[in-house]
Parts: sequence; C-alpha cells; structure tokens
Amino acid sequence: MPVRSLTSSVLTWPDRAAVDRDARAWAAGVAHGRPEVRRIGYFGSYARDDWGVGSDLDLIAIVSACDKPFEERAIDWPLETLPVPAELLIYSEAEWLVLLARGGRFADVMGREVVWIWPANSSGSALVNP
Repeated sequence: MPVRSLTSSVLTWPDRAAVDRDARAWAAGVAHGRPEVRRIGYFGSYARDDWGVGSDLDLIAIVSACDKPFEERAIDWPLETLPVPAELLIYSEAEWLVLLARGGRFADVMGREVVWIWPANSSGSALVNP
C-alpha cells in the first residue's frame, strides 16, 4: 500500500518488481491450499509496465471447475495481503478456452498481456492448454 514518508508529503507506491515478487509469493500460497488452481497471472498496467501511484493489480486465475456465479468467485481469496489494491477474475478451464476461442477485444488483451506467475514454471502469454 502507499507509504508516506514522515518528513515528506510524497507518497511512494510499490514498483513493478516489488508487486511481481509479492504477487508470485501470494499466488504460490493461494495455490498451495486450492488444488483446483491451474494458473494465476496478472494483466493491465503492471503487466504493461505503465503502472503509477494508485494503480491496482488485475489478477486472473484459471481453475479446473467452479460452481459459484462469476461475480462471487473471488470473495474468499485473500487479496488484502497483496501490496496494492487488487481485483481477481476467476475462470474455469472450460470458460477460459471458450473465451479465447470466441476472440474479441478482451481475449486479445489477455493473449498479449497476461504475465503468468503460477505455477512457477509458467511461460507464454496465452493459456491454450491449462
């Protein structure tokens, strides 16, 4: 979260390297307790490296399956432990593959921007086979 120096009115905000490091640790911890997690990544300003003071972290998780409505899926994920405000989108593997197959602006952005951070050996920007 932002920190104000005791001798200055300037706010400091975690940089991309700090957010990436903490997000990777968070993802590993979350995935350890959730066997349904297939991949976790982030997109948006931190992925594009155009973040600034006040930027949030846009996360995406791909899970094997999910029976909750889309808007309720992230409720019990501990986003408050991340160093900046965060939002999380959770897709089942089937939903993710349909989204990518349909294409469109969101699918294009995901294909270009997602930085996969879990599992640790994740690579590439598109998840074709979760």
